[in-house]
Amino acid sequence: MDYIFKILPPLLEGSATTLKLFFVTLILSVPLGLLLALLRISRFRTVSLAVNGYIWLMRGTPLMLQMLFIYFALPFVPVVGVRLPDFPAAIVAFALNYAAYFAEIFRAGIQSIDKGQYEGAKVLGFSYPQTMRRIVLPQVIKRILPPMSNETITLVKDTSLIYILALNDLLRAARGLVQRDFTTSPFIVAALFYLLMTLVLTWGFQRLEKRYAAYD
Repeated sequence: MDYIFKILPPLLEGSATTLKLFFVTLILSVPLGLLLALLRISRFRTVSLAVNGYIWLMRGTPLMLQMLFIYFALPFVPVVGVRLPDFPAAIVAFALNYAAYFAEIFRAGIQSIDKGQYEGAKVLGFSYPQTMRRIVLPQVIKRILPPMSNETITLVKDTSLIYILALNDLLRAARGLVQRDFTTSPFIVAALFYLLMTLVLTWGFQRLEKRYAAYD
């Protein structure tokens, strides 16, 4: 137990980086995903095709490859030529990647709403933005909670990929302790940290599902 308490500070420091990446990614990717979903189902075919291509690209290539491209290759891209520090590069890659997944979740939720509700809203004089905000999206939120829960839990685990940018996240901190002390105990403690994070998320989404189920 003395050893466990001794290694807690560096693991907690790594957990702070992991949680920071997690929350910033959610804050950026969820609204971006909703915007992409609305553009994806818009009546403007060119916009819809462009967004569909973006989603296909981000979902069809590994997140790790996207991070490496943004960090190492983006500075050499003509016109863009931007060099991002390691953590902002990770944020950009995660936000763009997860926005594509959230976009498909939102799209499926929006298209699951009966068309009669759109027609009813039109009869009542609602504009399209009012229809989405007051009628469609409240129902969509309830329907997309299970897939959003799965994707959010996956995000927690995917944060470990930032070790390739030499960021001191939870997994990298545990790996450093293992290499230094020649024991796998830090990996076990790190696994417990990840399990605790996913447990909190699972509990939170279950509470949300029960809250919205009360209106069925």
